[in-house]
Amino acid sequence: MAASSSCIIAILTFVHLLFMGTSTAQLSSKFYSKSCPRLFSTVKSTVQAAIRNEPRMGASLLRLHFHDCFVNGCDGSVLLDDTANFTGEKNAVPNKNSVRGFNVIDNIKSAVENVCPGVVSCADILAITARDSVAILGGPSWNVKLGRRDARTASQAAANSSIPPPTSNLNQLISRFNALGLSTKDMVALSGSHTIGQARCTTFRARVYNETNNLESSLAQTRKSNCPRTTGSGDNNLAPLDLQSPTAFDNNYYKNLIKNRGLLHSDQQLFLNGGSTDSIVRGYSSSQSTFTSDFAAAMIKMGNINPLTEMASSCPLMAIFMTLALVASNDSAAGAGLTSEFYARSCPKLFSTVRSIVQSAIDKNPRMGACLLRLFFHDCFINGCDASLLLDDVLPFFIGEKNVHPNKGSACGFEIIDQIKNAVERACPGLLGGPKWEVQLGRKDAKTTNPLVANISIPTSSASLKELIIRFGGVALSTRDLVALSGAHTLGQAQCHNFRKRIYNDSNIDKDFAEQRRVKCPRTSGNTNLAPIDGETPYVFDNSYYKNLVKNKGLLHSDQQLFSGGRTDALVKTYSVSQESFFMDFVSAMLKMGSINPLIGPAASCCILI
Repeated sequence: MAASSSCIIAILTFVHLLFMGTSTAQLSSKFYSKSCPRLFSTVKSTVQAAIRNEPRMGASLLRLHFHDCFVNGCDGSVLLDDTANFTGEKNAVPNKNSVRGFNVIDNIKSAVENVCPGVVSCADILAITARDSVAILGGPSWNVKLGRRDARTASQAAANSSIPPPTSNLNQLISRFNALGLSTKDMVALSGSHTIGQARCTTFRARVYNETNNLESSLAQTRKSNCPRTTGSGDNNLAPLDLQSPTAFDNNYYKNLIKNRGLLHSDQQLFLNGGSTDSIVRGYSSSQSTFTSDFAAAMIKMGNINPLTEMASSCPLMAIFMTLALVASNDSAAGAGLTSEFYARSCPKLFSTVRSIVQSAIDKNPRMGACLLRLFFHDCFINGCDASLLLDDVLPFFIGEKNVHPNKGSACGFEIIDQIKNAVERACPGLLGGPKWEVQLGRKDAKTTNPLVANISIPTSSASLKELIIRFGGVALSTRDLVALSGAHTLGQAQCHNFRKRIYNDSNIDKDFAEQRRVKCPRTSGNTNLAPIDGETPYVFDNSYYKNLVKNKGLLHSDQQLFSGGRTDALVKTYSVSQESFFMDFVSAMLKMGSINPLIGPAASCCILI
C-alpha cells in the first residue's frame, strides 16, 4: 500500500459475516446478473480499447484463457505470481516470454472493481475477455457461463506438462484434449484460434528447417528470412500464424493447412493428407459457419474444465473481525470517547460496505479472516489502535512497522484493507462463526510509526507465560484478557520458523501432532511453509484452540504456555468446555484492546501527503 495512493488507511470495524458450509454451484451465464449488471459492458469496452491499440492483443487474451483452463482447470491460476509457497505458471516453458496481456487483465479487473467491487473472479474475467476478443476480431460470440472462483495456488510443473507444445503430434494432441473431456472435433475447432496471433521463431524453427514433406517451400523460405537456424539467434522474432488475415477471426487457418502452410508442427498435424482429422479440416476450410459454430461450442466446453464453484452458504455468524479506524467524521469532538454510533450519521452504510468486501475476501481465501484479525492485534499492540501498521516507510521521516520482525513476510491482508477503504470512500464523500459486538469507533490515524517499538511490543511465538502476562499487562490487559485474546489463534496459519523449535525440542507436545507438523517443517528448511494453528477447525471461530491446548496440541510455544501447569490452566479448561464463556470474555477483551491509547482528537484526512 503506497503512501502516494488515495489514502493510507485504517482497517475498518469488526464486522459480522457468514462462512463455512459449502455447496457446489453450476456455472451460469446469469451468475452476475444481479450482483454486477454492468459486467459485460465494462469488460467489452476495455477489451475493445486494448485491441484498437494493438490488434494482436485479441489473440493474446484468448490464449490466456486457453493456458489457464489447460492447467488444473479454468481457475485464474495463470495470473498468479510466484510466492514463497509455490512457483507459478507464468514462467513455465509454454508461457515464458510468450503469454502476455496481463496488463490488460489488470485494467479490466480494475474497471470491474469500480462498478462492482469484490464480486467478479479473475477466472470469469478471463473467460469473458476471450469471448469478447474473438467477437471483436470478427469471430462468433457465445453465452459465457460464469461462477468460477479463483485459485489460491498455481503449479509450474503442471503448466509444463499440461499445455500441448508446438512439437506435439496428432496422437498427443488428441490424447491431451481427450483427457480434459474435449473431443477430437473440439480439438480441431479450438486449434482454429491460431487464425489470429503470432508465434516466436523458437516455436517453428525446427519445422521450417527440417520438415520438407508437408511444408510449402515458399512459406519455409519466407519464415527463414526472419528466423535464423542457430538457436539463440532471433528466438523471439515473430511471425503470423495465419499469413492471410492474422488479425481477423476467420477460417483461413484451415485453408492454409490444406496447402501445407501451417506454421507450427502441431498445426500441420491436423492435416496430414491421410490423417484422422483431415475431413474436419476440409469441412472448416469450406464452411466458416460450421467452424465458428463448433468453435463456440468447444469454448463453452473448455470453460467448464474443473472450475472452482464452491460458494458460501449461511452458517453460524461471527464478528471475525476488522478495523483500526476510518476517516473520523468532522463533527467528532476533541477528546471524545469511542462509541459504536460514531459514524451513524456521517457514514450510515459503513458496516454493510465493510461486511460485503470482507465476506468476498473470505469466500475466496478462508485464511484471510485470520490475516485481517491479526492486523488489528498487531496494530493495537504498538502504541495503541491507530492504524500505524498500515503506513509505508517514508524516508527520511520514519521507518514503518510492516518490515519489523513480527510482521515481515507474515502480516497479510493489506490489499483487502485497500479495497475496503476505496469502497467506504465511495459510500461516504462474517463468516467464521464467532461472537459479535459493538465496535467503539472514532480513532484518528497515526502520521508516524516506530519499528523499534514494534520489535519489542508484539509478543513473540517463543514467549513464556510470564513474558506474555507482563506484555499484556503493560497495555492494561489482564491475564484473563490474555488467555481470551489468544483464542484468536483458533483461526489462521503460522510459518514453520515460528513453530520449528517447539515440534523438535519441546517435551509438552503430543507426539503424533509433532510428527504431522514435521512433514512440512523440516529441521533446516521450509521457513515459510504454513500450518494451521488450530488443526481441527482452522476456518471456524470456536473453542477448539483451547481443547487442543489441553491435549498438548498447541502449535506455538507461546500457545502451549497457557496450559503448562501454570496459573492460566484453569481458564483454558473453562474455555475448552464452555464456548459461551470464551466468546463472552473474548468480546470483552477485544473492546478493551481496541481502547489502547487511541488518537481521538479532531478528525483529519488519513492521507499522507508527500
